[in-house]
Amino acid sequence: MLGVALIGAMVCLFVAVVPLFAVLAARSTVAGAADAAALSAADARVGVATGFPCERAAEVAAANGAALTDCEVDGLIATVSVSRTILGFTLESTATAGPPQ
Repeated sequence: MLGVALIGAMVCLFVAVVPLFAVLAARSTVAGAADAAALSAADARVGVATGFPCERAAEVAAANGAALTDCEVDGLIATVSVSRTILGFTLESTATAGPPQ
């Protein structure tokens, strides 16, 4: 009887912890999407890439599985925010990119 209870407790713990690790892994994916979107927006602003900065950022964020929630371009510096919902959790990340100073 104790063995069955122990196995049941381990299964419950496993079911609770696996989604948590999936969310933690997705957090770094969202941060990478924000970085890539900010870099593409800065490249578009400088003229290295074609298109408008915020449109390019939205395309790159979508390609990385995130949605662009905010985009600000100040001179040659682009700041973007992206978000993604996974397993009921909304993950957000912000990144800034521009020329070196």
